[in-house]
Amino acid sequence: MAYTNINKSSEHFNTKLYTGNQSTNVITGVGFQPDLVWLKRRDNEHHNLYDAVRGVTYAIRTSMQLSEGADVNGLTSFDSDGFTLGNGTNQNSSGVSHASWNWKANGAGSSNTDGDITSTVSANTTSGFSIVTWNNSSNSGTIGHGLGAKPSVIITKKRDGTAGWVSWFQALGTSNEQRNYIYLDSQNASGVSSIDYWGTSINSNTFGVPTGGYDNNNGSMLAYCFAEKKGFSKFGSYTGNGSTDGTFIYTGFKPAFYMVKQTNTSGEGWFMWDNKRSSAGGANENDRYLVANGSNAEGNLGVDCDFLSNGVKTRYAGSATNTDGASYIYMAFAEAPLVGSNNIPCTAR
Repeated sequence: MAYTNINKSSEHFNTKLYTGNQSTNVITGVGFQPDLVWLKRRDNEHHNLYDAVRGVTYAIRTSMQLSEGADVNGLTSFDSDGFTLGNGTNQNSSGVSHASWNWKANGAGSSNTDGDITSTVSANTTSGFSIVTWNNSSNSGTIGHGLGAKPSVIITKKRDGTAGWVSWFQALGTSNEQRNYIYLDSQNASGVSSIDYWGTSINSNTFGVPTGGYDNNNGSMLAYCFAEKKGFSKFGSYTGNGSTDGTFIYTGFKPAFYMVKQTNTSGEGWFMWDNKRSSAGGANENDRYLVANGSNAEGNLGVDCDFLSNGVKTRYAGSATNTDGASYIYMAFAEAPLVGSNNIPCTAR
């Protein structure tokens, strides 16, 4: 059974729903001061991400390739138990339900010289999450990520220009590890570069960037890095079976957040579920998804998946999550570990 040093997952990740008021809106109940806040209106509009390294009011969108932009009416402060919003309609529309996903890093960050290129890093080594920024001028090099463990996921975005959210998942495979990539803002399948897209090594201290005008290299850059932590986070892959009695994905914990993407063919987005938005009748059923690469309203596939005490059970038979023989990658964060350091098992909802 799983063992973890994180008995209370909600001290490091938490989903918080709130209703907008299109005025100053103080959101509490997150449980910690977040360093990454990912916001989405549940009825429409684009995703907005804010982090403590880039600074309050600087929004960047997973559903668009645009550069980051200052928005004084969006998120206005990171607070001890949540965050405060201005009157922006994307983030705080009056009477509208919004979702927020919140991660704890380590504040505004500090200089990191582990790589050839100096980075600014805010790292939570306990939960395996870091926010990384750096500047580069089309030169190859290595970037320090501050995790002290090899990342399982690296999500990058050019901050000062139009470019995609080029990302690396270890679950895409090890045979071309330095060349694998997939775009968070796209429905495209994963790809393999003709060069070492991520440098010569992704290791416990650094990841690399290549020479040239690639999306993950040139200009002012951002990366969100995740290292897997037993009982708290899981990043992996599975093969669909095309049945409503779908594939079971073992995580070793009761999930609080789950995102999945088909990788072997184009046409499907990044589907997101959490433990706060479901309206299904069953205790474990989740029937409300959002799409990270779109401005779509919240939708449902029927009973999309079950969150169980030790993983996720796919319940949809379609291509979004479960085409027979198709390949998928996923990332998941815990509501509670299957077994904590106190050796007490958790239960499903």
